Amino acid sequence: MAEHKTSLLYSIEDYPPPLETIILGLQHYLTMFGSTVAIPLLLAPAFGITDPVEKGWLIASMFFVSGITTLLQTTWGNRLPIVQGGTFSFLAPTFAICGMAALANAGWEVRMQHVQGAIIGGSLVEILVGTSGMVGRLLKYVGPITIAPTIALIGLALFKFGAPEAGRHWPIGGLTIVLIIVFSQYLRRKHRTFELYPILLAIVTAWIVAALFTALDVFTAGHPAHTSLENLKNAPWFRIPYPFQWGFPQFGAAAFVGMLAGYIASMVESIGDYYACARLSGAPTPDKNTINKGITFEGIGCLVAGIFGTGNGTTSYSENIGAIGLTRVGSRRVVQTGAVIMILLGTVSKFGALFTTIPQPIVGGMYCAMFGMIAAVGLSNLQFVDLNSARNLFILGFAFFMGLSVPEYFSQHPMQFEPIWVASILNTLGSTGMAVGAFTALALDNTIPGTVEERGLNAWGNH
Repeated sequence: MAEHKTSLLYSIEDYPPPLETIILGLQHYLTMFGSTVAIPLLLAPAFGITDPVEKGWLIASMFFVSGITTLLQTTWGNRLPIVQGGTFSFLAPTFAICGMAALANAGWEVRMQHVQGAIIGGSLVEILVGTSGMVGRLLKYVGPITIAPTIALIGLALFKFGAPEAGRHWPIGGLTIVLIIVFSQYLRRKHRTFELYPILLAIVTAWIVAALFTALDVFTAGHPAHTSLENLKNAPWFRIPYPFQWGFPQFGAAAFVGMLAGYIASMVESIGDYYACARLSGAPTPDKNTINKGITFEGIGCLVAGIFGTGNGTTSYSENIGAIGLTRVGSRRVVQTGAVIMILLGTVSKFGALFTTIPQPIVGGMYCAMFGMIAAVGLSNLQFVDLNSARNLFILGFAFFMGLSVPEYFSQHPMQFEPIWVASILNTLGSTGMAVGAFTALALDNTIPGTVEERGLNAWGNH
């Protein structure tokens, strides 16, 4: 730990000068910028939000809540310099809820209310898990063999939103993909800017190219890559997000149970982030009390997100942990300042509306890179297990295949029997590949005989 502390410019308890604090806080905010924008852009079509102004409000709400929950976590939670924001773990359950037969002809506000209810219900479970200290006891059943397919399937299950969206206009969609690869892989060692902001730079560059061709009338109205600033003009300057802004949440057993799979993945991922953040920021290694507090306040953060209606929950962002390692700035005050910036920007409607002018092929290109990375992060957990073990290979292969195959079956043959609420639960779970993969791997890994070393539990505990 001493080595990490001495290499830091500012450690966790340090207070950089005010101007430096603001700039460094803005930098933390920029590192998670791509993910925070990507989630509402992906959620909007699933909910059925077509009005660009309303889509901008959803983006602004995401930033606003992210700022609030970051302040809660860094002040009263685990007190690590870790940003809280939207989570990809909730996307698959959310799509399953929006696709429920009962909501087929409902307006987007009704779909949002059902998702809000599921997120609020799940947040109470996460708060209970944190406050009761169950985290440690649950983790002994959840090893790398369970986590690898769970997280990987978050990315793999979203393949339908990658190339099909980028392919609406391959010159712009392809440009986005190429730029992300060039900036993040080939140029990342050339300049720190490319290492910190590859996705943001790629989006902005492709966005400018699309805007230029629009201005030259090459991309006319109706073209997939047409960039119109009408959305920006129509949005009001300021709008403060408020509780239950889309209506009162609707609570259903099927939606609640389906969302729990997202919560499990989010919690396990966050615990790994706590250890990494503490190590890089010069904080003591998190003990059970710190982890319990962190999970409790992530649950509270999801409760806040459910109340404000972001259509998503909150989790710890690994992006800003990477920024700590690169900048050697681990000050808690810096992250809190970034959170205040997020809250302020969340009240500026034109800020959220600006991102609704991003052409869909650019968004699709971004998904191709980001969701592939999520799948790879899941697979990286396999470094801890014995991949020469036939037992492990069977569990992993079966969990992955069922996680991709079962949702296809349920989309074609949804269950219809009495009681309806039981059928709804099974349909929601069966339509969520991440849930299928997680439960399959969890059941097999804990019932098929295998040594602790073979299952990677020793190494997992040390990481």
